[in-house]
Amino acid sequence: MKALVLIGGRGTRLRPLTLSTPKPLLPLANKPFLRYQLDVLRGHVDEVLLCAADPAPFRRALGERSAGLKLRYLSETRPLGTAGAVKNAAPLLGREAAFLVFNGDVLNNLDITALLKAHRRSGALATVALTRVPDPTLYGLVRVSSAGRVKQFVEKPSADEADTNVVNAGVYLFSRDIFQVMDSESPSLERDIFPRLIAMSQLGSHETKGYWIDIGTLDRYLQVHLDLLSGRTGLPLPKGLRASLDGGRVAVGDGTRIDATARFSGNVSVGARCRIGAGATLRDCVVLDGTRVGDNARLEHCVIGPRCSLGERAEVGSGTALAGGSRVEAYSRL
Repeated sequence: MKALVLIGGRGTRLRPLTLSTPKPLLPLANKPFLRYQLDVLRGHVDEVLLCAADPAPFRRALGERSAGLKLRYLSETRPLGTAGAVKNAAPLLGREAAFLVFNGDVLNNLDITALLKAHRRSGALATVALTRVPDPTLYGLVRVSSAGRVKQFVEKPSADEADTNVVNAGVYLFSRDIFQVMDSESPSLERDIFPRLIAMSQLGSHETKGYWIDIGTLDRYLQVHLDLLSGRTGLPLPKGLRASLDGGRVAVGDGTRIDATARFSGNVSVGARCRIGAGATLRDCVVLDGTRVGDNARLEHCVIGPRCSLGERAEVGSGTALAGGSRVEAYSRL
């Protein structure tokens, strides 16, 4: 079986981090986010088609094989939308009876075998993976019939409309015949193709119980680090972790130097070639490659971009994200 990963988005909600790095290549505990998705696919597919506006940075980062999977890159000379990207990949899918489609900004620990079984049982042209979230108003809830067919998508519902907390998990299993209901004038799976399938009673569903998060915002980008390092994702932990003062975990990239008096608490990810000064304290935060943290600086619940410089006793607090190359002067507070 083959899988498509849709990675054509611009990642605007993750700026400033995505100004120089595509969202799917942002590091997650010093490993490109996209590699975690490939790990989930390993053992279920033999080839992954990566659909991007500019595949060059992905090819440089991932090469022609990753996680034991063959990778192929498809470029878009103009934005095609989610349905357009799938249709563009059709000639490379061969005669596969079914294929997977992954949204490139979602991390999940999906049971693909269970999704495939549900798809075969339903006989539908497409099956959408569903997940439960605490607040469906941030996403789009999905109403499902007793037979498991999708009845309705409600995009960003109000609190009054939220009669379920089941949402679209951004993972789909399509039968080859899906191309019979797709045309060049319908760019979006969610807005164009799925309503058509609902009208035909041809959109099945499967609720996944595994970990799921959309990393599309800075808050969630930090949260997925905390979840991964705490073990909440169920995904393999990075190698070479250190323990923090309160039993959390610290990921440290290659070539990073940490003063013996620096203190870590909670779950922290520090990138490669960083310098952490004497007496610095870091709690539940992410520090990307090449950043220097001065003596007695304090970082808490924040994301520090690559190649930043934080002076002595600088403080960066909750909810802050620094663009790459930022400079925070000594004794400054953010």
